Amino acid sequence: MSKQRVEDIVLELSGPVADSIGLELVDVEYVKEGASWFLRIYIDKPEGITHDDCKAVSQQLGELLDKKDPIPQSYVLEVSSPGVERPLKKPADFVRFKGHMICATTFAPVDGQKEFVGRLEGLEDGSILIRIDNRQVTLPRESVAKVRLEAGL
Repeated sequence: MSKQRVEDIVLELSGPVADSIGLELVDVEYVKEGASWFLRIYIDKPEGITHDDCKAVSQQLGELLDKKDPIPQSYVLEVSSPGVERPLKKPADFVRFKGHMICATTFAPVDGQKEFVGRLEGLEDGSILIRIDNRQVTLPRESVAKVRLEAGL
């Protein structure tokens, strides 16, 4: 089974688990590091994530994954906060974090650069709007590899 397929299945299963506890599912990663596979679930809530939040999602999701058994090989389940450099993926993320400093990385250079650090102005007509110094940069969503909050700015 492909890495992307596993992530899609787990995303579908973990969303309702997080919702039932009053948490937001931010992201799912399924990665191989050395000889081991890791299934990482990132959760969040406005006041921040606690150890108990991670434990609750881990227990409920772990039971669900054991029952459904969608992943053929063994893996380590990790549940955590996305951290201060939280990825922005969903349209709602671009509304919630409007005005925050972000870093957007593009697949190919746009105007000679691939990394853009500035203030998020929003998502409009499928493009990410970023204020860098005194100019607005518009990046079509399909040209952007990833967007994350910029820590410390």
